[in-house]
Amino acid sequence: MTTAVPFLLSLVLVLTNGQYYYQGLMDYLENRFLAIEDRMLIWHEQSNHYNTELRHFKKQTAEFIKGLNQDHGTLRQDLEGTGVRMDRIEREMDYIETQNPARPCVNQEDRMVDVDLEVKERVKEMKKGGEEDGYSRVLDCIDIISSIRAMKILKRMGSPKGMWTKDARTSKVYIFNGTAEDTVYQFSSVLDFSSSPGVAHSRPIRLPSLWSGTGGAVYNGYAYYVMEGADELQVIKYDLANGTLTDSAVFPVEVADHRPVYSLNPETAVDLAADEEGLWALYTTRESESINLAKMDPDSLDIEQMWDTQCPQVNAEAAFVVCGTVYVVYNTRLPSRSRIQCVFDVNDMVTNEEAPLLYFPRRYGVHASLKYNPQEKQIYAWDDGYLILYKLSMKRKLMV
Repeated sequence: MTTAVPFLLSLVLVLTNGQYYYQGLMDYLENRFLAIEDRMLIWHEQSNHYNTELRHFKKQTAEFIKGLNQDHGTLRQDLEGTGVRMDRIEREMDYIETQNPARPCVNQEDRMVDVDLEVKERVKEMKKGGEEDGYSRVLDCIDIISSIRAMKILKRMGSPKGMWTKDARTSKVYIFNGTAEDTVYQFSSVLDFSSSPGVAHSRPIRLPSLWSGTGGAVYNGYAYYVMEGADELQVIKYDLANGTLTDSAVFPVEVADHRPVYSLNPETAVDLAADEEGLWALYTTRESESINLAKMDPDSLDIEQMWDTQCPQVNAEAAFVVCGTVYVVYNTRLPSRSRIQCVFDVNDMVTNEEAPLLYFPRRYGVHASLKYNPQEKQIYAWDDGYLILYKLSMKRKLMV
């Protein structure tokens, strides 16, 4: 009995202390829960505040974007209007320059005497070479382009790149659709071509090989085109009337040494051109930064003479020859207004500084080819599949 009393007292003491400890733990946990609830309430209030601000910000952003879109539309209309006005100003400036040409820096009489002497010297050289009609050829071909007078869009073909032209001796029109094909489509006239659905009214002419690029030409009833082989470039002469291969010649520039004649049309290695004086070839080598010109014999395909035009190959899109004068047309990677800004005359009757800067009318893209018809004084152009005619105004290089 004596031993049990202390034991009971100890047990009561332990239970009492445990109760106090448990009560303290519960109080602690309750306080912590209350603190968490307070923080959750604060977080909830802050979240509602942030959501309200976010909705307000979204509303302001939507209104701001709507205003920007309206301003963008207004700006685009203003830019389009400015572009139209700029085109009008450019045409008016071209007209004014045409009507009031700039005076040369040298005395006009001295200039005419010098040029006349150059003409007579060239006539003597041509007569020595056996060309009895040399004088008439020189005097009959002394024109230079003064302006691009009009543009007419005939129709659209399938390929974005190609070439079309008209033989100066006939009314027949020839379509080279694409940059690596072997079928030429012949139409009896421009009117027949424009009224034909596609090439339905054409006469297909199958060539003996694929042409390369858009540098073909039609001259005196023959098709001239470039065939690119593994190691060499060949110029092919094909009789369009008889349907026979007449001749071929290796172009004097190896494949490894050449590069595209125009940087904006990399498919064309050599561009053949015909004018009043015959057949020409435009090309570029890896050693040269400029476009070279070669005079070709249309019968034998021999190279008669070669020149460095000093016209840059970079940003050039096409070129054509009129009366022995090369006109190189330039553009930009993002197509803008095509312009003639480099001119080279093999007869030295006009310099690049004296030639006017000419702009083509607004179009669709970059010219794939430009072919001159000396009989009509027109350019047959291929522009992103659109077949276009440009009418040229001419003036004399000199007064003879």
